[in-house]
Amino acid sequence: MSPANMRNANSPAPEPEFIPGLELSRRFYTDAVRPLLEEAAPGVPHSAARIGTGSEVLGYDTPRSTDHDWGPRLQVFLHRHDVPRHAARIRHVLTEHLPKTFLGHPTRFSPPAGHRVEVTSTAIWFTDTLGFDPAQGITPADWLATPTQLLAEITGGAVFHDGLHTLTPLRRALRWYPHDVWLYVLAAQWQRVAQEEAFVGRCGEVGDELGSAVTAARLVRDLMRLCLLMDRRYPPYGKWLGSSFARTAAAPRLTPVLTAALAATDRHTREQHLVHAYEIVAHQHNQLRLTDRVDPATRAYHSRPFQVLRADRFARALTARITDPVLKDLPPAGAVDQFADSTDVLMRPALCRDLVRAVQHTRREHRTPSPLPSVPAPRQHRSSPHRPHASG
Repeated sequence: MSPANMRNANSPAPEPEFIPGLELSRRFYTDAVRPLLEEAAPGVPHSAARIGTGSEVLGYDTPRSTDHDWGPRLQVFLHRHDVPRHAARIRHVLTEHLPKTFLGHPTRFSPPAGHRVEVTSTAIWFTDTLGFDPAQGITPADWLATPTQLLAEITGGAVFHDGLHTLTPLRRALRWYPHDVWLYVLAAQWQRVAQEEAFVGRCGEVGDELGSAVTAARLVRDLMRLCLLMDRRYPPYGKWLGSSFARTAAAPRLTPVLTAALAATDRHTREQHLVHAYEIVAHQHNQLRLTDRVDPATRAYHSRPFQVLRADRFARALTARITDPVLKDLPPAGAVDQFADSTDVLMRPALCRDLVRAVQHTRREHRTPSPLPSVPAPRQHRSSPHRPHASG
């Protein structure tokens, strides 16, 4: 064997050409999965989609994404009554006959998962994923107990075939909050800003520049999420927050301002940039015309030398427009991922729903409002809301 041939024999196999995950899964369904479905269950209607977890569902996957838990995968949905009749046979046929690779990418994931073609019904899949079946209606409790990351994953992705004629309407129903829920979630996000906007200056005043910077970073994150909510976009989790924010209407003006606030090394410069950011976002609020105009100018925080927006004014204006008496009477905690950010909680629908139920009961103890709709379990220290700025 020549030296050149020896080098070729010992060199690693070339990496397959990167194909965005949604397109890869679409081709996988069309060329590999659908023919096997027709063989295993001829005439049985189904829908097929790539929704749920994965960077490709949000359109953010890159060649870096392919190093783990990535590849051709999708969901196949059957009518509920067809699942016990046909799902096991379909799974068996897929396991036996799907190619080991597709367009150069492995179709088998780490054991015991095997291939990643789920065969289920929409009722089972949505209940396991969200904790409720949207086909049965979506209550305010359902909306508030569902992290925005999950809503982004379910309304993102792509439907490849909707033979059941149910998957597309379900995704459309989840596309965005009902108006009163949107007002409530926006009010809660403004309230988060109100609770900490004075702390950037207060921390710096006592020589705690690190604490001031950390608070500023939290406020930047809250403003980014607020802009996404105002744009009717579900804020994703941290890895893709900046990528998603870059697509908002406010991003061209706000990005350099927020970046400067994060880069500032003293509280005065930090505050200067945040003040600019507050006023940009306040103007955007007024452009939505969801409330009467709220003065977008910043002001001193009581007699202290800190410039703030008093963002609670925007929270109150939004709450005043809520017509649902149950939502109107809730504390401004918002949706579950506005007051909890533990990944281990937000990945578990039952825990999310327990948290929302706890907020409901806390409010009931104080004011005994009409109860929030019940939150059945699925099958499977911020400042007080009444005190936007703590003393001290």
